[in-house]
Amino acid sequence: MGDMHDTQYITTFQDNTANAAQVLERVYIALTEKGYNPVNQIVGYIMSGDPTYITSHKNARSLIMKVERDELLEEMMGVYIDTKLRR
Repeated sequence: MGDMHDTQYITTFQDNTANAAQVLERVYIALTEKGYNPVNQIVGYIMSGDPTYITSHKNARSLIMKVERDELLEEMMGVYIDTKLRR
């Protein structure tokens, strides 16, 4: 036990490294592994905000809820525009 006058440090884990693209990739993989149509499920989640559209397999549901839905949509639209419209 340390001195009562010393500051105690608590280390916590924070997953700040996961951006929208990484989250979408991991969720896509989890949905595919469970046999779901990932496009339909992700669209359902973005449109409704209902996390039950996303499987809990590989912690995908918890992971997707850490990113705002508008950020997910922005990421998807950015990739679509970059790959389909700016050739």
